[in-house]
Amino acid sequence: MGYVQTIPKSGKMRVEGKVVADQIAWENHGDPRTIEQVRNTAHLPGVVGPVWAMADWHHGYGFPIGGVVATDLTEGVVSPGGVGFDINCGVRMLATDLVASDALAMCKDLGKQLAKAIPAGAVRGGGVDLTPRDLTNILENGAEAAIEHGWGMPADLNRLESGGRLENAGPVSERSRERGIMQLGTLGSGNHFLELQSVESIHDHEAARAFGIAEGSLVAMIHSGSRGLGHQVCSESVQEIEADHIPHEGGVKHRHHGHVLPDRQLAAAPINSIEGQAYLGAMRSAANFAFANRSVLSHRLRDVLTRNFGMDGEARVVYDVAHNIAKEEVHSVHGSNCVCCVHRKGATRAFPGDSLELAEDFRGIGQPVLVPGDMGRASWILAGPKEGANQAYSSSCHGAGRQLSRTAARKSIDVAELKLQLQNDGVEVRAKTARLLSEEAPNAYKDVDEVIRMTVGAELARPVARMRPLIVVKG
Repeated sequence: MGYVQTIPKSGKMRVEGKVVADQIAWENHGDPRTIEQVRNTAHLPGVVGPVWAMADWHHGYGFPIGGVVATDLTEGVVSPGGVGFDINCGVRMLATDLVASDALAMCKDLGKQLAKAIPAGAVRGGGVDLTPRDLTNILENGAEAAIEHGWGMPADLNRLESGGRLENAGPVSERSRERGIMQLGTLGSGNHFLELQSVESIHDHEAARAFGIAEGSLVAMIHSGSRGLGHQVCSESVQEIEADHIPHEGGVKHRHHGHVLPDRQLAAAPINSIEGQAYLGAMRSAANFAFANRSVLSHRLRDVLTRNFGMDGEARVVYDVAHNIAKEEVHSVHGSNCVCCVHRKGATRAFPGDSLELAEDFRGIGQPVLVPGDMGRASWILAGPKEGANQAYSSSCHGAGRQLSRTAARKSIDVAELKLQLQNDGVEVRAKTARLLSEEAPNAYKDVDEVIRMTVGAELARPVARMRPLIVVKG
């Protein structure tokens, strides 16, 4: 059966579905709702080519997590559910000249310092001081604005997706601004984290050199997004766009534009409509906030590392990728170039080494693809193809993918036993609550090595390095 399974067109599906899974994963996925969500996304007006679910796929709001859907800019729609509530939730990786044993020797103290320096959890404040004008600058200019304030270095920008800034950002509500102005530089809760990791093994030495990482070295991953600001943008957009859909033949129909969808959670607006453009503008502002947020978090991490290790602790950005976003891109569909709105929800861009959008460092190598696993096992860095886009609109997996709901994890995982297991494995964890530890336990997630194996088998990306966690800060 290979590594890509096909869901044939049926009913009113406009295109077929593709799922990255081998035969065992396909037969044991365990949640038929996710298959149904893949089928449902194939009903979107203007969808081009097949709809995809990456190897870490699981059930989400409307779209599956791991979903990748491209719609035509002229005839297609944009769906807030195809981006998700944490707009530009993403991952930044930084590398150092330290060997991992340097951090391991002072693991507890370093974990304590990081937990103090990195505000985490469902906090309303804790961010850097911003004026309303500062916030406007952040929303318009993303990481560039953060660097203007001293929260980052100009060299970082070459290593950020889209340079850390989406153009044509639009207005967000006053409530969104109120939620965001106190949260820039905060980690958040749930599966968000900051990790110090050891590079355990190198699988592509050429790419590893280009990315600036070496076996045995100390690296960091930061997983965070647009915080309350992005959630508010999505909540308001979902409410507004869903309100324009009325019940129709077991699904919904847009009262003005006339399109029919099988699930209200897929609610969408034509890209060129007033409401479609309003959502995309606000989404870009939230995405810029997230790029800036990871810049401030990186700045706070760097302060801790240089205070403890001097110049050796200076952390360089390897890359920063978004995995909840909708972006205008050009892709080949059925042999012709198509300008598309690519929805990636729990999926990571994986551009090839001949893409003009990549920095010179990655030419002929491929874009770094950051794939965090879970706090007890491993994470990976992959690379996009050396040349030529992959078949999934240059997309890849974004993590291990949940296999237990948060409720199921809380019921089945013994927190005291988990803490002992992590301690025995040499992982120092700083988490706000025991409940969070159980929800984010390794057993709540799929085996990231299996997710990587299927992603590589589907020829979406290739493995560069495997990292194991040393210190984990969670909300």
